[in-house]
Amino acid sequence: MFDENEVKARMEKVIENLDSRFTTVRAGRANPNILNGITIEYYGTPTAINAVATVSVPEARQLMIKPFDKSLLKEIERAIYAAELGMAPTNNGEVIYLTVPELTEETRRNYVKQVKEMTEEAKIALRNIRQDANNDIKKDEYPEDEEKMYLEEVQDLINKYNVKVDEKFKEKESELMSI
Repeated sequence: MFDENEVKARMEKVIENLDSRFTTVRAGRANPNILNGITIEYYGTPTAINAVATVSVPEARQLMIKPFDKSLLKEIERAIYAAELGMAPTNNGEVIYLTVPELTEETRRNYVKQVKEMTEEAKIALRNIRQDANNDIKKDEYPEDEEKMYLEEVQDLINKYNVKVDEKFKEKESELMSI
């Protein structure tokens, strides 16, 4: 049985995933999300930095990482170096500061390319959802006119969500290219 709400929910998840991936691409301003995905060994378990420290933005181009346990400072510093963020951590014995460098024109263009790839991956995911929905509709053997109506609904949905993806790309691109 075709369920339009289920298809919408799956497409909405693609948009949410795209949003969260876009936050990992820095735009010249300090954003705690650039540390997402960086883990340290904490009691033998890989643990996200934001789970063992408070990450704040004291200035527009600076991040401050204050671990709950000061013995983690060196481990956090090592993980940041290993992640190759293009920022050198400064450890003062209490907190770690990360200064976000100004983006060059070339760096901005590379980030736009990254965002474009993420956008394409989102569109591929949407097409896969459409394909699954179309297969389900055809498998359920509806009368011809009803099947055609459902297939058109799915196509309308993908068109709408592709427009959303394109809008999000344009927003991120203008954010990255503005100085």
